[in-house]
Amino acid sequence: MRMKKYDVIVVGAGVSGLLAALTLSKHGKKVLVLEKSLYLGGNCNSYMVDGYQVDTGAHAITHLLEGPLKRLMDNYFDFLPVFEDYGYYYVRTENAFMKVPSNLRDFVTFDVLPRKDRVLLSQALTKAFTLCSFGIDLSNQSVYDFMPKNLSQDTYDFVDTISKFLSGRSMRETSAQRVLWGSSFLRDSITQEQFDAMIGRSDPKKLQSAESILASVLPYHLHASLQARVTRVAQPFTSLERLATNEVNNSQGYPRKGLKALLNAILYSLPETVEIKKECEVTSILVQDGKVSGVEADEIYSSDLIIYTGFATELPKLIKDLPNDYAGDLNGIVHSKSLTIWLGLEEEFPEFNYTGSEIWFKDFAYWAMPISNYDPSLAPKDKQLVGFSFVIDENRSEEHELKQAYETIFHAHPKIENHIEMQHEQFIVPEKAAVTIDGKFADIRTPIRNLYIAGTDTDKRSMGITRASYSIIELLKILNEDGNLH
Repeated sequence: MRMKKYDVIVVGAGVSGLLAALTLSKHGKKVLVLEKSLYLGGNCNSYMVDGYQVDTGAHAITHLLEGPLKRLMDNYFDFLPVFEDYGYYYVRTENAFMKVPSNLRDFVTFDVLPRKDRVLLSQALTKAFTLCSFGIDLSNQSVYDFMPKNLSQDTYDFVDTISKFLSGRSMRETSAQRVLWGSSFLRDSITQEQFDAMIGRSDPKKLQSAESILASVLPYHLHASLQARVTRVAQPFTSLERLATNEVNNSQGYPRKGLKALLNAILYSLPETVEIKKECEVTSILVQDGKVSGVEADEIYSSDLIIYTGFATELPKLIKDLPNDYAGDLNGIVHSKSLTIWLGLEEEFPEFNYTGSEIWFKDFAYWAMPISNYDPSLAPKDKQLVGFSFVIDENRSEEHELKQAYETIFHAHPKIENHIEMQHEQFIVPEKAAVTIDGKFADIRTPIRNLYIAGTDTDKRSMGITRASYSIIELLKILNEDGNLH
């Protein structure tokens, strides 16, 4: 029997794997996608529970104006999802409900925290942002290192909560750089011209295009031309002005019809040259003379190019004789676990009459989204669907964390306890690598020729689907450099 050969094999059909299959197939490749589970999309999916459509975790899609997902949609999607304006982030306490400040001007009136603390935090944020604007790498300095001392416990709790939702770790383990990026104080954009240069579409004589794309797409502490550095030094106040007037919801959205609308848009856009096999687990990646030759799953599939989008920490189990130092680096990738509780309410509650999300930062912090406010069809008529996400302590049992989570919800919203008609819990790993001080990330290139990694453990920028999209754009750039894209 003759072995079937493909141009590319993609291991994993989460959003990174499907985006890899979509983009490479649109560059003329015959692609096989192998997924071990019954479902496609990974954390980019929705499903029905008792008449309510829940997402896999609560999601906000960021950088939609000029970010990586926008660039992929413009260039490769045949069908585009509709994104509703995300709204705002709010903080809830026993006595207050107000917008989370996204700039220094708003921070002045954020009286959830003591005035003295707000002044000190404003100074610390300005210092961190200024250093970042001048190209100083803050990725190895913790948020706690930048915090003024002698603040109130509420202020420490608030900053700790923001850190946990951005990295899955406390402020002592979260880098200052992560908070600046995650809060949209630093924004990344990718123009069409830059994207074309990256994947080799533009005129190779235009060297400045390649330079500009690297300066824009890569974090500038990894790459910056002398001109880019000079520009930043000459115009620091444009960046500081943004710190004063930043709008955090500037380019965030939520897909109408829920997260599965984005998944469906990817699936609709796949050409016939993409074959997907579900419930087909890859047990081995085959290597000959230092180069990939295929994979072993329910049978052996042959290919000279493999994109691995599972957990990079699992790679040593699939390949014999990986270099020890490389396997050790992969072992340094840090995972965080989250819990999302979805509550279906028998009526619409005035506490949730907003679009956006709210943060409860005392005791056991949560991030909550009333997603049926974006699209009423996600809940039965005149009812409401709210998701509450928690970063959980992996040293405690799921039962303990679940009990504490419900207690927190009912403390924050005592009126809703008797109006719940659907409850559903999800324990997930929201991203394949947490952005911590010491946590590692995988390189897209591996020591095995023509074996590449893509996904949220290869890129630190942004979160979730946006971070996955960054990884795919970096993958396309590297494949183009290696002569494997066209």
